[in-house]
Amino acid sequence: MKKNLKWKIGLTLVVIGLCIFLIYPPKDKIKLGLDLKGGTHLLMQVITEDAVNVETDQQIARFEDVFKKNNIAYTRSAKEKPGKFYFEGTRADQEEKIRDLIDQYTRDWDYYFTGDRINFKLKQAAEQFLREQAVAQTLETIRNRVDQFGVAEPVIQKQGSDRIVVELPGIDDPERVKNLIKVTAVLEFKLVKAGPAPDEQTLLQEVGGQIPEEAEIVKGDARRGLQGYYLVNKVASITGKDLRSVRRGTDEWNNPAVSFTLTPDGARRFEQVTGQNVGKQLAIILDGKIQSAPVINSRISDSGIIQGRFTPQEADDLVVILKAGALPAGIKYLEERTVGPSLGTDSIRQGLISGLVAIFGVMVFMIFYYQLSGINAVIALLLNTLLTFGALGYFKATLTLPGIAGIILSIGMAVDANILIFERIKEELAMGKNIASSISTGFSRAFTAIFDSNLTTIISGVFLFQFGTGPIKGYAVTLICGLVANLFTAVFVSRLIFDLAVPTNAKKLSI
Repeated sequence: MKKNLKWKIGLTLVVIGLCIFLIYPPKDKIKLGLDLKGGTHLLMQVITEDAVNVETDQQIARFEDVFKKNNIAYTRSAKEKPGKFYFEGTRADQEEKIRDLIDQYTRDWDYYFTGDRINFKLKQAAEQFLREQAVAQTLETIRNRVDQFGVAEPVIQKQGSDRIVVELPGIDDPERVKNLIKVTAVLEFKLVKAGPAPDEQTLLQEVGGQIPEEAEIVKGDARRGLQGYYLVNKVASITGKDLRSVRRGTDEWNNPAVSFTLTPDGARRFEQVTGQNVGKQLAIILDGKIQSAPVINSRISDSGIIQGRFTPQEADDLVVILKAGALPAGIKYLEERTVGPSLGTDSIRQGLISGLVAIFGVMVFMIFYYQLSGINAVIALLLNTLLTFGALGYFKATLTLPGIAGIILSIGMAVDANILIFERIKEELAMGKNIASSISTGFSRAFTAIFDSNLTTIISGVFLFQFGTGPIKGYAVTLICGLVANLFTAVFVSRLIFDLAVPTNAKKLSI
């Protein structure tokens, strides 16, 4: 045996052994996508208006705090709509001081004076940034929630300007995961002005028949044993953004509850609000429903508890949601479909059948047309498929139905490389060269064409992976892996087989 063949054989055997290790057992090593394994597909739209609304509430609270600290007189503050609010009852002799404070504490809001009223409007660039940030934060929050729940190989990605696609393959408890995603988890603490009342009409009678501009009506969550309607401040004292840590605990009756601590800024504001409103109720609102409305018995600084007849699982899920962060905006579901495991099984079977038929057809053609040399191509082709699946196992990539199409296409590219080599060898033989020289020249002259064609297709696959959505990414991954494997099998392994099977002094080549 030639000395330089020993390391080539050794390398080839090592690669084969490594690939077998990476894909065995296939059930555990090759991860299947939603279209093959079954699962849930969700298309949702982020209601970015909510993010603007939250920012408006927080800006009102900031300026209330700033004005009080700097002795700026005003009679009331109110929100007109998301992105617009006002302070009225200011004094004319403090106008210059007010302008200095506003310029110092914010650059994102336009403002103007009309008599004793200051009108604020969010700048267009700032509003656009808030909307884009809301989508990005929603995407990350959903990813964190799904990751903490433990869903394997989820696909979570942005689609368009305000839409998000979520695919959860092979989930064991689809309803719980969907509920975990659907919960907006907008946590707000608001002072109660009136209530509870059995209905809205009764509540309105308590406040003179009309809802004050700075207040709103919120319903209690009947599932938590809180009946009736409450009138609360529009502007939240603190929100979920002020949470520093969250954990499951128990209330004074030893029922499951959620305890929390606040950030320094949130604790300062919470201490101020509770200190000034001892004896009043403070509503704890989650997703627009009051979970509890305890009476403030004393000043509270940096910790508290959310209670409301939670089951242990509900308390755990709420901890997960609050830890992952509240969604900065609400979401609206545009599309929801479930792919059953039986449909995934059919897809796997049909995909395997199509792949096997393609491989078998190519093998028959190569052996029929190139005779014994065709067996060389068949061995390289099988090894190419093995290397492709080995790469999927190593990178922990997800195999999808479009991914199977990518494998079939890479099979065609692999055969094309062998055809280029064989046709070159036949040309050299026709010119009267000996077999060893023809094989060597055929491989060396075909290499450039093989390398160029594979490289350009790999570059296309990289762009498909970078900018494509889930199915396109799956196609790109298997195509790239198959083409990289092709450069090894068609050139290196195929040449090794010729070197082993064809003697140096051979007079005839079956090609």
